[in-house]
Amino acid sequence: ISVSEFHCHCCYDILVNPTTLNCGHSFCRHCLALWWVSSKKNECPECREKWEGFPKVNILLRDVIERLFSDAIEQRKEDIQQNSDVARSLTTFQKYGNDQISTAPNTGRINPRGGGFFSGVLTALTGVAVVLLGYHWSSREFEDDLLVHKPVAKWTVEEVILWLEQLGPWASHYKEKFLLEKVNGRLLLTLTEEDFTKEPYSIVNNNHRKAIMAELECVKTLGVKPPQNLWEYKAVNPGKSLFILYALKSSPRLSMLYLYLFDYAEAFLPFIHTICPMQENQYEDIVTKLLDLKHPSWKQWREFIVKYLFVPYQLIAEFAWDWLDVHYWTSRFIIVNAMLHSVLELLTFWRLWSRRELKTIPHRMWRHFWKVSTQGLFVAIFWPFIPQFVCNCLFYWALYFNPIINIDLVVKEVRRLETQVQ
Repeated sequence: ISVSEFHCHCCYDILVNPTTLNCGHSFCRHCLALWWVSSKKNECPECREKWEGFPKVNILLRDVIERLFSDAIEQRKEDIQQNSDVARSLTTFQKYGNDQISTAPNTGRINPRGGGFFSGVLTALTGVAVVLLGYHWSSREFEDDLLVHKPVAKWTVEEVILWLEQLGPWASHYKEKFLLEKVNGRLLLTLTEEDFTKEPYSIVNNNHRKAIMAELECVKTLGVKPPQNLWEYKAVNPGKSLFILYALKSSPRLSMLYLYLFDYAEAFLPFIHTICPMQENQYEDIVTKLLDLKHPSWKQWREFIVKYLFVPYQLIAEFAWDWLDVHYWTSRFIIVNAMLHSVLELLTFWRLWSRRELKTIPHRMWRHFWKVSTQGLFVAIFWPFIPQFVCNCLFYWALYFNPIINIDLVVKEVRRLETQVQ
């Protein structure tokens, strides 16, 4: 066997760390790195066929060459180590390979060992969801029948009872009295706190009476029912609900900052009081708590900031857990999705730490912030031209389908980590 049979087609010397491409040609790894750095082309230096993925060292060929021509290999390695250009090119080439590997789970390729199942589930759910949304959209009964769109004066007796029940479980005690008096929207607008203290209503509990009056004053001011659950909030604020949902999915810290800066009283205060509650002995019952949302204490801020920095998805899960009685299945989807996002974020930090790339975190955060801001600005500009049906599809996709996508991503990340460890 002659040494000429193991020559590199770039340097025409013996192969060092031979790297075999898809086309079958093999080159010294440093020669391939020099070629890639100078040309920036993912193609074979000899036949110009493009290679896919990131080329790896042909271990079998390397071991054979090192056993047959050990002296020549040692001499070549010494010469390579003394060349600074070669070392720089190898570092750049390897960094490019690491970036390719880190972005591989987001390319949407199906993992033959586990991604096919989730892909089939997503396809089936997408078809069912589009059919259902199309039916509701064509019937015009999807969100228009909600009380948030109907003037109070036109409420029926049943709709007044529905409004009363949505105030909380405690309000069901007064449902029979409202039914017997046939309280409709017009009559509801004329009732005062003094009326509720007398017969036939006789609401003795002071906190219950205050809660009903507070909601009634809000209804009188707005002319419609204020949103009190996810679907009503979406019906009143379709653009904001879609924005917050996507922001929580990909950038929870920025979305919470947005709520603090631009939606403090209506959204941020209920959020922080739910996930970081005050001591229970400071309130008589839950009704008083809902009536008196004060500014958070320093203990609440301390707990919130710690979770905000390190486990932001846990805050979303805690908030969804508090809404289990209102949104049974939806809250569970949100909780599972938040847990999966936490795992993906942890795996990302682990990968950066194992590669000693923690110093790149500020650059990555800035790039992410710029990307999210650009996308938000783009949607804000074209929002008036987007059909409501498309917005509904995006909303329910982000709400219900993302957990399935994230399960697939977590499986791929865990398998990739197992491969690296082995």
